[in-house]
Order: sequence, then structure tokens, then C-alpha cells
Amino acid sequence: MANQDELEGKAKEGKGSLKEGLGNLTGSDRLQAEGKADKTEGKAQGVVGKVKDAAKKAGDTIKDATKQTTDTAKETTSTDEGRV
Repeated sequence: MANQDELEGKAKEGKGSLKEGLGNLTGSDRLQAEGKADKTEGKAQGVVGKVKDAAKKAGDTIKDATKQTTDTAKETTSTDEGRV
């Protein structure tokens, strides 16, 4: 699922495309440039969102692996204590 940064990035890209298109239609270099800048900003914000998502997923994976390792160690320790 897309996060807030990804959604806002897509919105900025769309806004930029509209501005750039309007600039092309009207011959306005300023609107064309603003549109390109908005699209670039939107793409960058989308990348930030994807990086945040990947970092969160990596953190969740590490957390889950740590919990599983800890649980396994506790089970092994309690089984070994019964053998003494």
C-alpha cells in the first residue's frame, strides 16, 4: 500500500504534467519549466516514500527474526533445564 509521501508525490507529478501540458499549449516557457519542476519534485517525494516503506519492512523483518530467535532460545533453555 502506498504511504503518504508516495500519494503526495503522485499528486505533484500529475499537477506538473498538467502545468507542463498547459505550457506547451500556450507556449509558456514558465509553465513548462514549473511543470517539469513539479514532476521532478513529485518523483523525488515518491522515491522518499518507497525508501521509507522499505526501511519499515526491513525493521519489521529484523524485529520478527529477533523475536523468533529469542523464543527459540527460551524453548531450548527450558528443555535443557529439564534434563539436568
